[in-house]
Amino acid sequence: MNLHEYQAKNLLKSFGVAIQDGIVVEDTEAALAAYSDIKEKTGIPFAVVKAQIHAGGRGKGGGIKVVKNDEELKEAARSIIGMMLKTPQTPGGLEGEGKLVRKVLIAEDAYKPDFDSCNEVYISILMDRTTRKNVIIYSTEGGMDIEAVAEETPHLVHKEYIDPALGIQSYELRKIAFNLGLSGAAFKEMTKFVSNLYKAYIASDASLIEINPCLITGEDKVVAVDSKISLDDNALFRHPELAQLRDTDEEDPAEVEAKQFGLNYVNLDGNVGCMVNGAGLAMATMDIIKLSGGEPANFLDVGGTADAERVENAFKIILKDPKVEAILINIFGGIVRCDRVAQGVVDAYQNMGNINVPIIVRLQGTNADIAKTIIDESGLEVKSAILLQEAADLVSEVLS
Repeated sequence: MNLHEYQAKNLLKSFGVAIQDGIVVEDTEAALAAYSDIKEKTGIPFAVVKAQIHAGGRGKGGGIKVVKNDEELKEAARSIIGMMLKTPQTPGGLEGEGKLVRKVLIAEDAYKPDFDSCNEVYISILMDRTTRKNVIIYSTEGGMDIEAVAEETPHLVHKEYIDPALGIQSYELRKIAFNLGLSGAAFKEMTKFVSNLYKAYIASDASLIEINPCLITGEDKVVAVDSKISLDDNALFRHPELAQLRDTDEEDPAEVEAKQFGLNYVNLDGNVGCMVNGAGLAMATMDIIKLSGGEPANFLDVGGTADAERVENAFKIILKDPKVEAILINIFGGIVRCDRVAQGVVDAYQNMGNINVPIIVRLQGTNADIAKTIIDESGLEVKSAILLQEAADLVSEVLS
């Protein structure tokens, strides 16, 4: 689950991480009031208007503007709120349709009054599954695309692997500050900053925390100017207060609907819809679709209780994708019997009607022979298969 910048900053602030303070608003009048509060607090006229969407690169699309008076503030708020913001990370990139900006963050300008004395660095924390450790990735080249930095100047990207059983150690904090070229007060501030950042990462069950840029001010303070946090969905039951921060307006509508039905669904760009039980089998199914000349349109795991209602809901979600030209149902009947799944497919097909794309059903496991008979004798335009290769051949056939 992704958080907005303002939500991420509030979370970090609760763990003692210094942030660029601001006020989130949804209209121009509220933006003007927030700007007045920011000026009173900082004593300077400068502030930043920042679009709040789940995507990076907002400045490149005109979603971040620095203002220095009421008129500039109103103009920036009017232009950003309600715009379809296109960034390299929104669907379709800069050539796509973008994302609707519903709210903005009116933030203090952390770079004033002495911009030239400020320095930007990059810091992120995530899990490295290869080493089974958490890794802190950091660089002196903050404010830039870290992927470009890693490709063009890899020696400027550092990694510190943290044993989750031991937690982050003092020498590791000092090493990070040293590699960032810091000394004196800034060195001490950075060790404190990273320590608190790691505490927030662990305590919130985050899968990613990224601070870019992380600002070192002329007064040797370390401040999170931007913040991106992704939380582990599987751990949200431990954090009901964080689960409430979910913004479904920022998520794919089909994926939101699938969650409501208890389905694991991820929308992709292909032409063959997948309905599978089990994540591993789903991955294998996506592979076989690609090998057969198609492209998977989605990842959809119906779980171990693939009854008629569940299958029907899965059908509805897959068919909302206009790119789908065929559907492959691949079920292994272990916990669930294949004949029940087959009956569910037939019932769902009859209840929905007007399914005008080819459907291939491959059922293997308990009562697979009975399931094939149910499908074959249903009178429906459904092709059945027993072997995975047979299903793949049928996919290739219907797409040709």
